[in-house]
Amino acid sequence: MPLTVAGDARITRIGAILRRTKLDELAQLIDVLRGTMSLVGPRPEVPRYVAHYPPQWRERLLSVRPGITDFASVRYRDENELLAQAPDPEREYIEVILPTSCSTRLHYVDRPSFANDLRVLGLTLRTVFVPTLPSPRGSSA
Repeated sequence: MPLTVAGDARITRIGAILRRTKLDELAQLIDVLRGTMSLVGPRPEVPRYVAHYPPQWRERLLSVRPGITDFASVRYRDENELLAQAPDPEREYIEVILPTSCSTRLHYVDRPSFANDLRVLGLTLRTVFVPTLPSPRGSSA
């Protein structure tokens, strides 16, 4: 199962710290420097789940350079915990989280702007440095 949920036995203690602090994302900065990723853009998805993208959205979502962070990443920053609470985490991901994330990412792809990029970066920094603030799931982020 490619999904990782809270309490997953595959995550070491050090890995849990890296994931919680989002330091595990720093390796992707190399891809940004190479030009294969952006700081902001739709998060890359496992091909198994790309197959679940609505066909009318798939090409548009895959037409832009992937990013380290996006509005959907901020919105679902606690995805591991949400999935851990679901009776069937993969089904929850495919039926609830993935459609919402795709819709949010498509909104970003269709309306690119420097202001949106700055907003995503600001929300991401807030999420990393003040993780106790409520998740912005109810807002437009």
